[in-house]
Amino acid sequence: MAASEGFMPESERVTRLLRDEIVDGVRRPGSRLVERELAEALGVSRLPVREALRILVSEGLVTPRPRSWAVVREFTTSDIADLDEVRSGLETLAFRLAAGRHTRDGLERLRATVDAELDAARADDAVGARRAAADFHQTVISLAANELLNELERVLRSRLRWLMGQHDDLMAVALEHEALYQAIAERDVERVQELVLHHLSTSRSAALGHHAREQARREERQQT
Repeated sequence: MAASEGFMPESERVTRLLRDEIVDGVRRPGSRLVERELAEALGVSRLPVREALRILVSEGLVTPRPRSWAVVREFTTSDIADLDEVRSGLETLAFRLAAGRHTRDGLERLRATVDAELDAARADDAVGARRAAADFHQTVISLAANELLNELERVLRSRLRWLMGQHDDLMAVALEHEALYQAIAERDVERVQELVLHHLSTSRSAALGHHAREQARREERQQT
């Protein structure tokens, strides 16, 4: 019998839910992920939870522990630096290619992500703005029309989306994306190169600053 339209296996549903909660900051770094507790909370058996944790470990968002639990990964400053270096190489190429290769349909999709991000930033919807910001970058990768580049992005996607969520100035990021969109739409490769280097620099500073503030909060909670 064919699967009904829209059917999603339990393991995939649990994986998506936990991934979103980690990337959105609902589940904080170091938080315990216990199979039994998650299964009870989500109303599923332990098997899909176990599979979800296995996938999230492979994606670099979760650190396994002995037996049947894990923790949300605590990214170090070194982890962020390594990820930023890879992101910089990947996206500098992707933005340049997207400027020269985008289609009308692709440009419309990119415009939609910018509009969604701007709307969320104006509403001070941090989760919505950060998700839209990550969608913007993911859409640019698709506009580059390079399958190998898309494959590399898929391997790193969860960690990249986490990294892109490490900023506090929602509107500043949205406006940088607006400027990048305009340069891509005009096929101005040199302008795109200039803007993306600036964007990567400000994103790097924002991620390190956000990480330092979060680390200070965790240390303060541990002391109280």
